[in-house]
Amino acid sequence: MPDQKSPPSEMIRVPVPLIGVVRRLSKLHRQGHTIALLQALEEFISKFDINNDINVTAGNTSVKHLEEKLLKLESHLVAQGSSVETKLEVITKKLELIERSIASGRLSHNTKPRRLGYPYQQTQVELQPRTNESLAQRLGVTAQGLVAERENKSAKEFLSWSRNRDPMSVAWEWKSSDGLYHPLR
Repeated sequence: MPDQKSPPSEMIRVPVPLIGVVRRLSKLHRQGHTIALLQALEEFISKFDINNDINVTAGNTSVKHLEEKLLKLESHLVAQGSSVETKLEVITKKLELIERSIASGRLSHNTKPRRLGYPYQQTQVELQPRTNESLAQRLGVTAQGLVAERENKSAKEFLSWSRNRDPMSVAWEWKSSDGLYHPLR
C-alpha cells in the first residue's frame, strides 16, 4: 500500500489587500481549525450571495437579453470596421493621386521652371564690409581682441587668422581708407 501523503501546498497569487487575510486563514488551517474555517467561509459566501439576486442560468431572460445586446454590438462593430477600412482605402488612393500629381508638377503653383540640382542650395549672400564690432561678433572675439590681432599680425597673417575664425571661411581685409573690414573670397 503506497504512502498516503498530503499533497504539497499550492502557491496561489493573492491581491495585495487580501495578503494579510490569507496569512491568517493559513495559520488557522495549520492550527487545525480547517473545518470551522470552511463553515465560516460558507456562511459568509451564502450571506453575500443572498444579497445579490442575479440568476445566471442559461435560460434566464436577463442573460438572453445580454447575449442579444452583445450580438448587436458585435455586428455593429463589424459593420463599422468594414466602413473604416473602406474609408482608409479611399484616403490612400487619393494620397497616391496627390503624390503623383506633385511628382509630375501638375499641382505646382509656381510658373517658373523647376531648378535642377540640389533643392536646398542656398543662394550666395553678398557680404558687406563690416565694422570692428560686427566683425568681432561674427568671428567670436571682442572688438579690442580683433584690433589687437589686426595690429600684431601682418596683412597676410590677419587674412589667414580671420578665414580660420569665420563661420563661412571668409577672409577679412582691413582698409584704413574707410575704416572697415572687407570680405575676400
